[in-house]
Amino acid sequence: MRCVVGIDLGSTTTKAVLLDEHGVVIGRGITNSRSNYEVACSVAREEALRAARFTFLERALVAEAEHGVAEAERWNRALRDAFRLELYLDELGELREEIVRVLRSLTYHKDREVLAAAAHEVLDAIAAEAPALFSEHGARKSDFFRDLAAAGFMAGAERIAARDGIGFERLVGLFDRAILDVETRLTARPFGALLSRAGARLLGVESDERRRGALSRAIGRAAAEPIEETSFVGTGYGRQTLPFPKSAVKSEILCHGRGAHRVFPGTRTVLDIGGQDTKAIQVDDTGVVTSFQMNDRCAAGCGRYLGYIADELNLGLHELGPLALQAHRVVKVNSTCTVFAGAELRERLALGERREDILAGLHRSIMLRAMSLIARSGGVENEFTFTGGVCRNPMATKVLGELVEENYGAGITINAHSDSIFMGALGAALFGLDDVRAGRPAVMPSFVQATMAAQ
Repeated sequence: MRCVVGIDLGSTTTKAVLLDEHGVVIGRGITNSRSNYEVACSVAREEALRAARFTFLERALVAEAEHGVAEAERWNRALRDAFRLELYLDELGELREEIVRVLRSLTYHKDREVLAAAAHEVLDAIAAEAPALFSEHGARKSDFFRDLAAAGFMAGAERIAARDGIGFERLVGLFDRAILDVETRLTARPFGALLSRAGARLLGVESDERRRGALSRAIGRAAAEPIEETSFVGTGYGRQTLPFPKSAVKSEILCHGRGAHRVFPGTRTVLDIGGQDTKAIQVDDTGVVTSFQMNDRCAAGCGRYLGYIADELNLGLHELGPLALQAHRVVKVNSTCTVFAGAELRERLALGERREDILAGLHRSIMLRAMSLIARSGGVENEFTFTGGVCRNPMATKVLGELVEENYGAGITINAHSDSIFMGALGAALFGLDDVRAGRPAVMPSFVQATMAAQ
């Protein structure tokens, strides 16, 4: 299958979208942005390619499934979970190897042996708990390897430090040193081999010979399906660092406007709140940008600001919105500056304010800044689409709806899609499709060449 690739290199996450020749999304990928941008782009692309192969797999399963789509979807979900487990176990193996290398560099031999035994015990426990984490009802707080491994390692390190008196910080220090190298390493993991291992897990518990054969044939077809990438276009906060020719690098504003219009054709106003900046965009009935406004040099009111608040409260970023929804009242927050917000947060807590109420005030303050940008860009035209990572925050979406109604009246359609974080990458892929249809030659980025060479 021929496809185009759109890459959105954000300050916090890197996204990839694959479109087929008809403009249909066949795969999406996301990873945390790293100090090594080429690795982040490569990982996001690999995730999108895997997702595309699972699209092929589902089609093959439908063809093989006697009971049709429902059975095929069940098999596909089970295979995805088993695949993610195999991938996670491979990454844990790489982490273990890197920790061993770090241990060899330690000066004190006695300390090294004690720390090595403790680290291996922690990693063994993480590996033993992995099948439950990736089961059908597994409660994963993140799909990023670093987040999952860090949570497991810290929990294990706490347990062993309390039991054996080993320094918690020293154990966690091993992880911190090792994960940096693991994350910035360009590693090729052939889809077919991982999928075969995932399939073996399911085939091992499937007693029906007919279904075993059908599952095996579908896995073989999905792994063998050729994918030809015919165009690459990049965008995002870090787009200038992308190893693409200038003609294949597009503005975030253009890409978010086009991506939002593609998913919601009635879109006329777009609000994109990412990790480092906020953009209010107006588009016409074809998705072409007619005006826009951006926040200035300060990152206040963006994802990084919320991340800083989460760190101050020792919470996960994903916990802020649900917690703020539990507020009894909205505490007025005077500062939206990242530098001073922590001090005001601590002061409010010391005065006895509930953190839920403070968070409600923080979210309203953030969205008020966004509304100011929207007003300067031309106001809200029906329909209104919310994109970027912050659109996944339920409190941000709720407050935005309230403010739009307060300022522009009821009846405005507000779109907040579950995949809105991919709008920039989708817009980039659509520009890539333009290049293919215009006959412009594709230039393969260096990170794609490196991955292919590694395979």
